[in-house]
Formats: sequence, structure tokens, C-alpha cells
Amino acid sequence: QVQLVASGGGLVEPGGSLRLSCAASGIILRAHVMHWYRQAPGKEREWVAISRSSGTTNYADSVKGRFTISGDNAKNTVYLQMNSLKPEDTAVYYCNVLNTGINYWGEGTLVTVSS
Repeated sequence: QVQLVASGGGLVEPGGSLRLSCAASGIILRAHVMHWYRQAPGKEREWVAISRSSGTTNYADSVKGRFTISGDNAKNTVYLQMNSLKPEDTAVYYCNVLNTGINYWGEGTLVTVSS
């Protein structure tokens, strides 16, 4: 069974950094498209970033230049490095992968950016 576990969230001050992890089982992430989404309280889910099997990446304008997707094939894990964090980055972050027409989601990890 496909399972995604997101971790690495926490409390960080504005301007700080966090690295989120998405560890997968039942699927080889390097062979699939991987997304990061986020959802703040009372707001719609927002797409953040994509990493393709080809290695290409794209980012939402709101995070471009600050967030970076990377992966560790040996650990079957995808990371989201978040730098220069802003209060508006506060949200629950979710990883997502599509396999045989089914979307799989991690439970999410909370990132709070506050002084």
C-alpha cells in the first residue's frame, strides 16, 4: 500500500528555515510526480511545488526563490527546504503523489512562522 508520511514542521521565527520531509512506502518516488501543497486555517489548499521524475521543478510565485525540492532516492524521501520564512507561510503542509490514477496524501505537518 502507498503511504506518505510528512514530517519536519514546527515553530520558526520569521526569516528562519525548516526542512520538511516526505517519506514514502509502497511507491518509488523518483519514478513519479511529487507535489507539495499547503493549507492555512480558513483558506483553500494551495499548490506549492512540483518535482518530476525528470528532475525538473516548479514553484508557486509566493515561494519561488525561497523553497527548494530535493530528494534522497536511497531513503525514498522528498524534501522541501524552506528558507526566509514569512508569517504567511504558516500552514499545514502536505505531500502528494499520483500513482495509477490515484492521489495519495500524507497527513500533513504544521509549520508556524511567528515571533
